[in-house]
Amino acid sequence: MKVSSVTIRRRLFTALLIGVLMFTLLAGRLGYVQLWKGEELAAKAEDSWRREIPFAAKRGEIMDRNGSLLAYNISSPTIMAIPAQVKDAKDEAAKLAAVLGMTEDAVYQSITKKQLIVYIKPGGRKITAEKAQQIKDLNLAGIVVAEDNKRYYPLGTFASHVLGFTGVDNQGLTGIEAKYDSLLQGINGNVSFLSDAKGDRMPGSSDTYSAPKDGLNLELTLDKQIQTIMERELDQAMAKFQADDIIAIAMDPNNGEILGMASRPSYDPAKYKEVDPQIYNRNLPIWMTYEPGSTFKIITLAAALEEGKVNLTQDHFFDPGAVEIGGARLRCWKKGGHGSQTFLEVVQNSCNPGFVALGNRLGKDKLFEYIRNFGFGKKTGIDLGGEENGIMFKMSQVGPVELATTAFGQGVSVTPIQQITAVSAAINGGTLYKPHVAKQWINPDTGEAVSTVEPEVVRKNVISEQTSAQVRNALESVVAKGTGRNAFIDGYRVGGKTGTAQKVVNGRYSPNEHIVSFIGFAPADNPKIVVYVAVDNPQGIQFGGVVAAPIVRNILADALPHLGVQPSTKQINKDYKYGETPIVTVPNLVGKTVSDIYEDLNMNFNLSSAGSGDTVIRQSPAAGTRVDRGSTIRIYLAKDNDESENP
Repeated sequence: MKVSSVTIRRRLFTALLIGVLMFTLLAGRLGYVQLWKGEELAAKAEDSWRREIPFAAKRGEIMDRNGSLLAYNISSPTIMAIPAQVKDAKDEAAKLAAVLGMTEDAVYQSITKKQLIVYIKPGGRKITAEKAQQIKDLNLAGIVVAEDNKRYYPLGTFASHVLGFTGVDNQGLTGIEAKYDSLLQGINGNVSFLSDAKGDRMPGSSDTYSAPKDGLNLELTLDKQIQTIMERELDQAMAKFQADDIIAIAMDPNNGEILGMASRPSYDPAKYKEVDPQIYNRNLPIWMTYEPGSTFKIITLAAALEEGKVNLTQDHFFDPGAVEIGGARLRCWKKGGHGSQTFLEVVQNSCNPGFVALGNRLGKDKLFEYIRNFGFGKKTGIDLGGEENGIMFKMSQVGPVELATTAFGQGVSVTPIQQITAVSAAINGGTLYKPHVAKQWINPDTGEAVSTVEPEVVRKNVISEQTSAQVRNALESVVAKGTGRNAFIDGYRVGGKTGTAQKVVNGRYSPNEHIVSFIGFAPADNPKIVVYVAVDNPQGIQFGGVVAAPIVRNILADALPHLGVQPSTKQINKDYKYGETPIVTVPNLVGKTVSDIYEDLNMNFNLSSAGSGDTVIRQSPAAGTRVDRGSTIRIYLAKDNDESENP
C-alpha cells in the first residue's frame, strides 16, 4: 500500500511534536531540580557525606551556698571509630584492645560495624588522658580521640543523696543531678567534615566546628561547713550505736532553705555501681516514713495554745501513769506516772496522758485541721526526687483511740522533711515554707546569676506570732529542765523535743526496736537553724533524749558560731540531775591575794598556782568563762606591785 506524502508529513510533524514536548518536559524537570530543588538536594547529599565528631558540653558545676565546689567535670576523652576509614581492622583491634582493656573481638566488632561513626565501648568511654595519648601515638586509621568529660565529686560521700550522680553519657540519674538535668546538661557541639563512601575526606571540603553550650552552674542552699559537721556526727553515731539507718536535716526555719541533709548508710557517687541500689535510690530524709513519736507533740501543743485550750503555767494535770481510752490502755513512759504537774511540765516531761488530754480538748476535727495545715499527709514539694506522702488517718477512721494516739505521735506516719518543715512553721511565727535545695543558677561564662530561687510560702498564719513564741519558750524549757537536757548548750538558747517511737514489724509494734529522734533549734528566741536527727533501731539504750539529743547538740554547738550567732546570757538555767556536772562561771581573781580568793572559788573549782608572791596577776581560764564544776583554774602569782615575773 502506497503512503501519500501528506501522511508522511503528518507523521513526521507528530513525531517532531512529541519530541519537542518530551524535550520540554525534560528541560522543565531539569530546571525544576536545579533551580527549585537544587539547594534542598545538595543539602541532602551533603548530609549523606557528612561525618560528625562530637564535643561534649561541660555539665554545670554544683556548689554550696558559699561557692565551694561539690560537683564538677574533669577531662575524660572518648574513643570513636569511623569504620569506613579503618584500614586493617584486625591489627587495629589488637592494638586498641591492649590499651583499653577490652578483648580483641569486642573491639573488632565495634570498628567493623556498618555505621558512620561508632563508640568503642565500654573500654573506650571516658578514659584517662594517659590512655588517650597512647592511642593518639598509635596513629590508627579511622580511630578518633574525641574530647569528653566526666563528673567528679571531690568530697566523696559528702551530701551524696542530695547531689546524686550521672551516667556514662553525663545524664543525671539521681538527686539534684536528675532533678535539674536539663539545666545542668548543656548542648553538645561537634566537628563535622565531608567524606565519600570509602570514608576518605572530600577534596576541597573544610571542617565545620559547632561549639558546645555549657550547662548552667547551680548554687545550692547547702552550707558545706554545716554539712561537714552533720556528716561527722552521723559517722560517729553509726559507729557507736550500730543503727539500721540514721538521718539528719538542718534547715533555716525562716525561708525553707536546706542547710544540710545526710543519711547513713551512704555511698560515693563516683562508685555507685559498687553499692546496693537501695542505698542510692532512697534519700531517707525525704523518702523514709515512720511514726514520729513525741516530736509530733509540738503540733498538738501549738494547736492547743492557738485555740486557747490550755494555759501552760496555770492549768494542771494529774498523770497516774496510764489512761483508758476506748478500751485501750495508753501508758506514760514513766512507770507510775508524773503525778500532779502543770501543762508546761507535761511538755517538759513528754507525758503521753497529758497530751491525750490536750487532744481531747481540741477534738478530732480541730486537731486534724492543724495537722493538715502544718503540711502533714502530702508531699512538701522539695526539689528532690523520691519524696513520700506520709500516712494520716481518714477522718471516718478517727475514733477516741486514734485521736488520743495521734495527739502524742503514734498511729500516724510522717517523713523527716515533713517533720522539720512543720516544726519550722511552729517556731518561726506561723509561716509554712516549701523546703528547697536549689538557691540560684549562674551563667558559667559571666559568673552572673541567671535566676534565683525565692522562698515560697505554702501557708501563712498556721498559728499566730504569739502562739509561736509560747511554743519556743516551752521547747526551750524542755531542753533546760525536761527530757531534752542532753541538747543543752551553755551560752546558747536551745529549744527542742525528744521522740521515741516503737517500730512496726510485720504489722505489730516491736517491743525491742525503736526510732529515736530529737528536733532542736537555736537561738530559742529568734531561731536561725533547726536540726532534726532520727536514729533507726540503735543498739543499747533506745531513748531520743539519750541517743539523738546529744547528736543535735553537737551539730548546733559547731553550727551556731559558724552562722555568726552570738552567745546569750538570757537562757533558761538548766536543771541538773544526779550524775550530771553543772556548768559554772569562772570568777575574776586578778588583783586579789591568795588568802582572799578561796571565797570566790566556793567549792566549784580546783586551783593550781605558779610564780612567787601573794597577788594574782593572771589567770586561766579568763573571768566569765563557763566551765564544768570542778575544773581547774591556773593562777600566776607575783609580789605586790611587781608583775615582772613571767612564770
